[in-house]
Amino acid sequence: MSDNRTPSAEEFQGGESRRSAIDAYGARERVSNTLSEAPLIALAGGLAAGALIAALLPRTGAETRALRPTAKRVKDSARAAYQAARDTGTEKLGELGLNRERAEETIRSFLSDVTGAARASGEAALDAARKG
Repeated sequence: MSDNRTPSAEEFQGGESRRSAIDAYGARERVSNTLSEAPLIALAGGLAAGALIAALLPRTGAETRALRPTAKRVKDSARAAYQAARDTGTEKLGELGLNRERAEETIRSFLSDVTGAARASGEAALDAARKG
């Protein structure tokens, strides 16, 4: 037998609490299923969240002192790697006969050829218009 009365505030709140508990349980089950199906994705997500939180928190003096030598080594290694790649690339291009002067000469020659082609096309168009 159903009564058609409006539920009281306590009854309404109790129903809302029950629905919230059911929703929370469902969310827990979905997370649990996801973790068991794709643990590496969950691990990656956790690492990303941790990195984001760490990036947002201010660095302490102890962290700065502890990381300074490592940061200097990383910076020096990156600088050395860049220099080695640049030197090797320049050397290999030199072996092929490609250097700055040669590149400038090639570009000038190309632009000259393009200009000559444009001039010849324009003159041909002008001649055709005069004859036509």
